[in-house]
Formats: sequence, structure tokens, C-alpha cells
Amino acid sequence: MATIEVKVHPKAKRNAIELSDGSTIKVSVTAAPERGRANQALVALLAKRLGIPKGAVRLVQGERSRTKVLLVEGIESADLLARLSAEG
Repeated sequence: MATIEVKVHPKAKRNAIELSDGSTIKVSVTAAPERGRANQALVALLAKRLGIPKGAVRLVQGERSRTKVLLVEGIESADLLARLSAEG
């Protein structure tokens, strides 16, 4: 189990995950920040890149903020960063 902090850019032109300096995770999603759509898109994008079910990724902080903390079950922190940095 691992927790990650991400900065989200909603209403982007494309979905993307970017790691800068090895620790900052920036996620762009095409969904608008309305009725939780951007949060749902964030969870789906991370789950797909990590190769785990969407139910294993939970938003634990920052529901209405661009900076969010997510809990990821079934994966350790080191493996999580390695999977996110891999092109997918």
C-alpha cells in the first residue's frame, strides 16, 4: 500500500502522467472538474497506468483541490513510481 500526492490539471487537451524530479507527479485529464468527473478520470488513468483495478486507487485528500493525495492498494511506493515513469 502506498500514498501519492499528485497535482491535477483538469480540462487538458489530453490525458497524461508526468514525473518531474522523481517525486512530483503531474496528471492532466481531459475531464472537467464538475461533479467529480476529473477525480474519476484521475483514478481511472492512474489505475490503468499501474495495471491495477480502479477500486485499488482511492482519493483520500483534496477532493476539490488541484493537489490530491491518493491511496494505492496492492503496490509498494518504489514499484508505484517505477510503473508511473514507464511510458504507457
